[in-house]
Amino acid sequence: MDFEAFFAEKLDELHSDGRYRVFADLERRAGHFPKAYRHVGDDVQEVTVWCSNDYLGMGQSPLVMEAMKQAIDTCGTGAGGTRNISGTNHTHVLLEKELADLHGKEAALLFTSGYVSNWASLGTLAAKLPNCVVFSDEKNHASMIEGIRHSRAEKHIFKHNDWKDLDERLSKVEPGRPIIVAFESVYSMDGDIAPIEEICTVAKKHGALTYLDEVHAVGMYGPRGGGVAEQRGLMDQVDIIEGTLGKAFGVMGGYITGSAQVCDFIRSFASGFIFTTALPPALAAGALASIRHLKQSNAEREGQRRNVAKVRAGLERMGIPYMPNESHIIPVMVGDAKKCKWISDILLERYGIYVQPINYPTVPVKTERLRITPGPLHTDEDIDHLIRGLNDLWSQCALARQVA
Repeated sequence: MDFEAFFAEKLDELHSDGRYRVFADLERRAGHFPKAYRHVGDDVQEVTVWCSNDYLGMGQSPLVMEAMKQAIDTCGTGAGGTRNISGTNHTHVLLEKELADLHGKEAALLFTSGYVSNWASLGTLAAKLPNCVVFSDEKNHASMIEGIRHSRAEKHIFKHNDWKDLDERLSKVEPGRPIIVAFESVYSMDGDIAPIEEICTVAKKHGALTYLDEVHAVGMYGPRGGGVAEQRGLMDQVDIIEGTLGKAFGVMGGYITGSAQVCDFIRSFASGFIFTTALPPALAAGALASIRHLKQSNAEREGQRRNVAKVRAGLERMGIPYMPNESHIIPVMVGDAKKCKWISDILLERYGIYVQPINYPTVPVKTERLRITPGPLHTDEDIDHLIRGLNDLWSQCALARQVA
């Protein structure tokens, strides 16, 4: 087989479909977020980032940065290996206690990313529970899908956020079988929020274990940033809550929280935990500082919500279509892969606005979009510039406008 020709052919197909991904070479500027430097060869351009998952700008927080610097001075850089071989750094212990408290659970377990925490936890649970069957929301993240697939357990997909469909499907499972119901709170591409209470009620009716991915909600919702489940007073209804340290908390890593037994079970059996190098102590220290701060500060969340409202109002004034939802995510709907990429490219080149196009397979064909995530550090001038740029390019692309 001519391997190089095969690779080239498949890459050419992505180019022709307008789905080839190009990574912008950006240099984040500490203390100046959401501004960044874009490098193109020897040229440098200042851009404003509009699609970061550092939702609250905590990755630029002096508090977090100082905690990480102190940890390096105290502990050095790396973790030295797996927690099993090299031992658990004390900062890991403190962080897991803080996360358990955040979600009102007995225990927590750290992973190297949110992807790994989903993959390892769901994969381990579904594989080890005898004759387990998993019910997964049809829009669950790839990490959840891969974990369930890796387990080789029987799986069923229920309609997105449809607790009635879930109830009907669960009613067909023979009594006594272990069941896992896996879903998310905030879905990152559409920005919609799950009916957590209804799903948990249905799951408990059928004796199922509930697994909730809150990666796009932790830090963002609830009086202490515990997520949508905290905001709605439902944390005690969910068996396992999974989250990330790499989005609103501004650092890196993933975790699960739940009973002491379930966390110990996954710690003891999950290869994705046992055989991988632990988070460096500095990352754990930064996350610890971020979580502690956001537990008692609402200023970042309030500023972020104000800017989300301003961006939505600006889009409505210009008739630029976006997908309405209850969350902080604003999907601006283009509906054409090539136009979506063209708009993104021109925004970057001419306007200094960085917002990445979202195309298939991340979203279905004909639903291509720009996923905008306003943060508390965007200024009114930034918002006006974004709306003007989108308005200009909407006209140039002859895209449909929505009527108020």
